[in-house]
Amino acid sequence: MKNLQKLLLLTLPFFAACTKDNGGGNTPPPPETMYYPPTTGTTWETTTIASLGWKQSGVQPLKDYLQLKNSKSFMILVNGRIVMEEYFDGHTSTTTWPWNSAGKTLATATTGIAQQEGLVNINSSVSTYLGAGWTSAPIAKENLITSRHLLTMSSGLNDASNLVTTANLTYLADAGTRWSYHNVFQKLMDVVAAASGQTFETYFNAKLKNKLGMDGFWNNGIIFKIYNSNTRSMARFGILALNKGKWENEQVLNETFFNESINTSQSINPSYGYLWWLNGKGSYMLPGSQTVFPGNLVPNAPADMYAAMGAEDQRIYVVPSKKMVVIRMGNASDPANPNFALSGFDNELWQKINAVIN
Repeated sequence: MKNLQKLLLLTLPFFAACTKDNGGGNTPPPPETMYYPPTTGTTWETTTIASLGWKQSGVQPLKDYLQLKNSKSFMILVNGRIVMEEYFDGHTSTTTWPWNSAGKTLATATTGIAQQEGLVNINSSVSTYLGAGWTSAPIAKENLITSRHLLTMSSGLNDASNLVTTANLTYLADAGTRWSYHNVFQKLMDVVAAASGQTFETYFNAKLKNKLGMDGFWNNGIIFKIYNSNTRSMARFGILALNKGKWENEQVLNETFFNESINTSQSINPSYGYLWWLNGKGSYMLPGSQTVFPGNLVPNAPADMYAAMGAEDQRIYVVPSKKMVVIRMGNASDPANPNFALSGFDNELWQKINAVIN
């Protein structure tokens, strides 16, 4: 009996700690579980650098670098929780900013949703949805181009101009035989609109934006439609990407399609998926060039990272091995070289991030 009493005395504090309700009736989930911020309001759980075992000494150099490189905002999230959230130069949590080509991945996701709803087949000819004559290529060559070719930057259409007009969409190579970064991807928006019988933005809002609680809007840029939102909305999409198309209990985007999106999509540029950039593939190509460069896209970043990259260094980095999403918005890190996608900024930034997380 005495031994039993001793055992109870030893174990009671443990059970009390496990059942403590923190005043709310339920024990809060441990920080290693995935968190999805509410789709309304401003509530967003946070976690600390100390709790993750990261280095506080690296934080100020990272912030100094971001400010030096013309950043407007920066976030790091782990398991959906905010670890760092910084704003610079008058930017705030409610300020909208253009995603530039990082928004291409929104077109990818929306196309995938249209396919899972049976509206679109990415392996069908684009002409199935847009009719003949949407390019200036010979009809036989135009008919070779599928939505998958638009997703993978392998349409074979002339890339001399990024202005997407019928007159500019001339034949250069057979679809699937040449990788070339081109704004013809925006024809995916026309495909989704034609297949759904509504504007692309209406379909996007209902099927993606509203389900994640994003703010933002599409506007007509000089060359193509550009998405604009606040930083947290960009982070919401990053959380969806980290969870392979899942938001809470709903598979918003089919996981099979999402996995295709973040894996090598063609044999020409291994570092490109469905409008997502991929790290760790050993070689890569860049916009405006047919050169294949050896090495990983961002050597200082984790090999399993995939990224949405836009001009002037708009970034969503997703790192599954670390359950991490990183967001950067702002002006070009190097105003003399605004770039279309990858820049030296990525590798330098990851050097600074590594000083915090490793």
